[in-house]
Amino acid sequence: LHVDRQVIGCSDHGGEQAYNLDGEEMWFADFIKKEGVEPQPPFIDHMTYVDRAYQGAEVNQQICKTSLDVVRRAMKDFKIED
Repeated sequence: LHVDRQVIGCSDHGGEQAYNLDGEEMWFADFIKKEGVEPQPPFIDHMTYVDRAYQGAEVNQQICKTSLDVVRRAMKDFKIED
């Protein structure tokens, strides 16, 4: 059995999208360089992600930031104790 994870997160100042397999990072979006990075060591059979993976990560960041704004507006009147 293997553990496969996808992480998508965002904030006002940045974001992240990454794919992991068994605790090892297989791919991540470098939003500064505007490209996907596959930091796999040379001694394994290299796994490549689809050509448009980075573009999908950019779309996911926009969705995440929009959702973040919606939640902030919805919760702006909640007291911290609630």
